[in-house]
Amino acid sequence: MVVNAEVVVAYDLSKMTYEVDTENKILRILSIPEPELKISPDFEYYDIQDDFLNPFEAKDYNEIKDRVNLKLKTKIEASGLKQNAKERLLNELTKLYILTNSLGWTLQYNENTVTDLDLLKDFTL
Repeated sequence: MVVNAEVVVAYDLSKMTYEVDTENKILRILSIPEPELKISPDFEYYDIQDDFLNPFEAKDYNEIKDRVNLKLKTKIEASGLKQNAKERLLNELTKLYILTNSLGWTLQYNENTVTDLDLLKDFTL
């Protein structure tokens, strides 16, 4: 069996909750969603013989897929994919900080005012 998998770790910022205080010119980020893990494995089977001595059933395929998915999740945890996703999140939040700052607004996250990019990194990573 050969397994090729496409794996994506990402933050869906459309699920981010925020509050806009136009009177005080404050953008408050209330919550950032947890990262989403999407695994799209592609299984290729070679030389599987279903005969009397080697019965191979649908449940066997499902069991193999479950084991492969578990192994993939373990490898993902050991990889840098989650850290890369956090860095992309920080990049997007940096854009919000720059925009609010350039308009004379204040960006807040977790009830903390973001006064520079280092603080934003401390709050999110």
